Amino acid sequence: MKQKQSHYASGIAAAGLSYIIWGFLPIYWKLLGSVPAAEVLAHRIIWSLVFMIILLALLGKWRAIASEIKQLLANKKQTISIIAASILISINWLVYIFAVESAHVVEASLGYYINPLLNVFLATFFLKEKLTKAEWSAVGIAAAGVVCLTVYYGSFPWAALTLATTFSCYGLIKKKVPVGPWTGLTVETLIMTPFALIFLFFFNPSGTPLWDKDSSIIMLLIGAGVVTAIPLLLFATGAKRISFTLVGFLQYIAPTIMLLLGLFAFGEAFTTPQFLAFSLIWVALVVFSISRIRGNAQASKEVSQAGNSTGSASTAS
Repeated sequence: MKQKQSHYASGIAAAGLSYIIWGFLPIYWKLLGSVPAAEVLAHRIIWSLVFMIILLALLGKWRAIASEIKQLLANKKQTISIIAASILISINWLVYIFAVESAHVVEASLGYYINPLLNVFLATFFLKEKLTKAEWSAVGIAAAGVVCLTVYYGSFPWAALTLATTFSCYGLIKKKVPVGPWTGLTVETLIMTPFALIFLFFFNPSGTPLWDKDSSIIMLLIGAGVVTAIPLLLFATGAKRISFTLVGFLQYIAPTIMLLLGLFAFGEAFTTPQFLAFSLIWVALVVFSISRIRGNAQASKEVSQAGNSTGSASTAS
């Protein structure tokens, strides 16, 4: 019993820490504000791959992961899916870094609040999952929040919606091609690294190669691989040990930290329309979460009753 509780507690700690790190990542990208976002992205891809190769070699997992990647890429359909996933996550990273560097952290946080609702919306079309009336209401309320921002500013909140859409589509593809986080991050960065290298050598926007940059910038660019991989691996470890419902609650840690950083650390404005839009989305998330909790509780109850019925039948026989 104690071992099980310890396992669960360590799962909460690992998953919670992953979201905390993701929440504070804007500080890291702000420190790289002098480097164009596309250049930061290229280094993030390259050094993520380097870090994963070193880590896998140190842990003795490289051969197993390399074999898994080889099998994955031998399947044409899976290869296309993984390439699509690699492009989507790269776009997501680029927009996120650009949003931070251009003082749109509050808008970026909005994207990650919207993400869970967009996930279930896409699941109804592509995975044939059914939504309850409450969940449809939640999606509608969130959409009203986005419309509110668009009407007031006269422009679409493109950063928020791009972050939410790319990450949701990325998650959808990963559901279709289930690969572990170790394999996933390694193969995705492996696919994108040649393009990142070509970009740095021929289209480097800053015009300064890595070795000619300030030493602190060099360390931060190399460290981008570490801050990308560590939270992902922590999340993968934690998510296996805790319930999906709890993961659903923990995922709001990151955008909440991002929102607070945008407001209080970076001094971004929080206008009345933004407050109204966020309020609508928060209401939508509450409605959605309550509906999911009730659904999970009902499912658990039905499973328990079915188990009891089976047990009674076995005893009677």
